[in-house]
Amino acid sequence: MRELPRKLTVDELAELFEGRTRFVERLAQVDDPLGRARVLARELSEDEQKDVLDAHPAIGAKAASALSASEQGTDDDPAVLAELAELNRAYEEKFGFRFVVFVNRRPRRDIVPILRERLQRTREEELETGIDELVQIALGRWHSS
Repeated sequence: MRELPRKLTVDELAELFEGRTRFVERLAQVDDPLGRARVLARELSEDEQKDVLDAHPAIGAKAASALSASEQGTDDDPAVLAELAELNRAYEEKFGFRFVVFVNRRPRRDIVPILRERLQRTREEELETGIDELVQIALGRWHSS
């Protein structure tokens, strides 16, 4: 397992967090950015947290980066993709931000029940969970690179 770096550039962090956001720019200014990411993300305003979550591609949609494409699994069943599209739409409509989960190469069909369950939660729970998942994705990317 790779040791967490003391410093990372904005570009390195943007790759791990799926885009250059205000959050990524802040992380680039601190020591131990990946170790501190969860705490710093929770200190963001709600709008900033939403921006960070919305930088990620929707599960089942065309991935924005090669990393996302490789992480989202290989399940191309049209019924699964259609269900994910509908659940993603419902999630974004209900919460106002994108559903983010650490897929870790699981098939997309395994994400459907997780998304259904998370639709039953509160916005506050989902914002916190989404941020935690976002950081877990970045840590997973760092350790596997």
